[in-house]
Amino acid sequence: MGFLNKPKLQVFLATFCSFTIFVPWGQTTSIAQAATKAEIKLQPIYEQYGKRFDVPWGILAGIDRYAELSKTKADRNEHPFYGYAFDDVAWSGLSNPNSHDIDPMTISLFGGLGVDANRDRIASQIEAEDRIAALASWIDLESGESDLDECVWALFQDPVAMDRVFAFSRIFETFGLHPEGHCFPVDKRYNYTVKHTFGAGRSFGGRRIHEGVDIFASYGTPVLACSYGYVELMGWNRFGGWRVGIRDGDNYYYYYAHLSSFAKGVKQGSLVRPGQVIGYVGSTGYGPPGTAGKFPPHLHFGIYREIGHREWAFSPSSMLASWERQKQTVMRVKS
Repeated sequence: MGFLNKPKLQVFLATFCSFTIFVPWGQTTSIAQAATKAEIKLQPIYEQYGKRFDVPWGILAGIDRYAELSKTKADRNEHPFYGYAFDDVAWSGLSNPNSHDIDPMTISLFGGLGVDANRDRIASQIEAEDRIAALASWIDLESGESDLDECVWALFQDPVAMDRVFAFSRIFETFGLHPEGHCFPVDKRYNYTVKHTFGAGRSFGGRRIHEGVDIFASYGTPVLACSYGYVELMGWNRFGGWRVGIRDGDNYYYYYAHLSSFAKGVKQGSLVRPGQVIGYVGSTGYGPPGTAGKFPPHLHFGIYREIGHREWAFSPSSMLASWERQKQTVMRVKS
């Protein structure tokens, strides 16, 4: 049994970029800070309402994570709580004269999405349990007997968001909401040299900057996943040769290029963990598929950050220095 009035649903579909937040009188703490600290405690709530409404808890977590990561500064100022947010009219009810209503009785009377899931007589999106219960209920009613794709599309109307939400869901359900640990991206038992050349000029294929760090090592040196995540991309690139792209649950994208080959058992869509062998150092690239030997063997390692509307590279040097000091465990996956 859901909380929603489905005939009114399409009239006020949720958005997360144009609404006003009602803050209960007397609330003086920083909601944004409290939400950040409390995020790790959300998994039981996702699991509770995922089970109640037959929605995978990882999907609820994935929706929240992508919505949070893709907010602009203006969005954060306007919506100072973690995760996905419904439009005020959707939450309160299309015909409700009070678009900031937090009374569960009048919200229900006007067919709003808002619910008082935690039984405190307030239906507020600031309260994670109320908001997640409403989201799970909406997905339950909207999906019916079909899959979840249409629901995620209705929330974001963006194919990239759909890919991220479902990938995040797999990461969370396998490793948890915040899996801890990273790994230096080559096997430290082999000889290697790190060249911190981020931002240096490159000329092949046109003038551009070097968006990563080069780790020189012998052919065949194992290359390792540095984070929990999934293989978003594999294959040939005329600049990077044989390359792998791994994205984690915080939307960091790790780019490995110039590989001699990929590790057996690793393919596009695979989930990986720190220390897992994903390929081997080579010198491929700067030409059509199979081109190799135009430069010494090394791993090009880059990190990219994405916030929905833009993506940028940043120097991985400080993170590599930290990971290099940590103990390393190398794992191979059976094919």
